[in-house]
Amino acid sequence: MASPMAAAHWHDHVELNLLTGGGMTYFFDGRQEHVEAGRLVLFWAAIPHQTIAVTDVAPLICIYLPLTDFLALPIDPSSRQAIMQGAFLRGGEGCAAGLGLVETWLADWQSRSEVRRQLVQEEIKLAVRRLILDQADRSIATDRVGPPVSQAVGHVQRLTEVINARFGEPLTLSALSAFAGVHPATANRAFREVLGLSVMDYLARVRLARAMQQLVETDAAILAIALDSGFGSLSRFYDVFKDRVGVTPRQFRLATRA
Repeated sequence: MASPMAAAHWHDHVELNLLTGGGMTYFFDGRQEHVEAGRLVLFWAAIPHQTIAVTDVAPLICIYLPLTDFLALPIDPSSRQAIMQGAFLRGGEGCAAGLGLVETWLADWQSRSEVRRQLVQEEIKLAVRRLILDQADRSIATDRVGPPVSQAVGHVQRLTEVINARFGEPLTLSALSAFAGVHPATANRAFREVLGLSVMDYLARVRLARAMQQLVETDAAILAIALDSGFGSLSRFYDVFKDRVGVTPRQFRLATRA
């Protein structure tokens, strides 16, 4: 059952939600996103998100797709990049992953049959691909299908694991590549192929997500948040935050509390 969250949170999955009744509103990436019953939604959960309003009865089904599995999907690179940079996708009323199918997924998963669980995983991946294709008339381009990127995905997986563990430290592309055992040029090439952005752009996104979460959840000084998130200085934090969010960290904090 959906319920308002006391604070924003984030985790390194691509999240799918399906309300079987009622409605709810997310505060996501500095904006409000309304979710209606019967419509599958998808977003990258590493971006801080919080349910801020929920109707009286709102049964919710949540599915967490590991980032590695999402990166391996043969989807248009620009679509993948848009999702990683904050797109919030909604399916239509007749989306493929309707309530009946999702209930079947739940039953199959609870059966503990490995064959059925594998089938559920494959059907979820197909539902994600269809949801992305169904956005063709919206802002995400979907007219190209990316090539298989299994080797590149392996590089990206190792690098994202390092970034998620060390984002608060002073980091360079060379240092990140060394931790992951990948040549810097190979690291950037893999990131651009899979995510459509550089390694350092991804690092900035993770740091920004951490900072946004703390601005919403805590009363910590903005300088402390900047340093904890890995920005190194208050001026650098303000520059990146204003450029990507459109407001200063202080304005963002005040807006979320209003």
